[in-house]
Amino acid sequence: MPARIRKGDTVVVISGKDKGKRGKVTRVLPDEGRVVVAGINVVKRHMRPNPRNQAGGILEREQPIYACKVMPVDPKTGEGTRVRARTLENGTTVRVAVKSGEDLPVTAE
Repeated sequence: MPARIRKGDTVVVISGKDKGKRGKVTRVLPDEGRVVVAGINVVKRHMRPNPRNQAGGILEREQPIYACKVMPVDPKTGEGTRVRARTLENGTTVRVAVKSGEDLPVTAE
């Protein structure tokens, strides 16, 4: 069974403070059931100066969000959709958008 959400997918947030926002998945954390999405769940982190970050200060960075709170974007309609798996004749499995029946594009990692 292929993963419902993969790195490089465009997703829409379906609940929480960032509801309705879209972004690209930058990391998938399958053991925790979370994903990191660009521009979503951004928090401010107060950093003390150190050898890696000599300036220090307040940094903004994305934190993981639960994978159940995001949906892949349907390539045909542009809305969030559930994902179904379909096996092709040659034995490979592809992800299919439930709303339109379109195959979800394979993203290069």
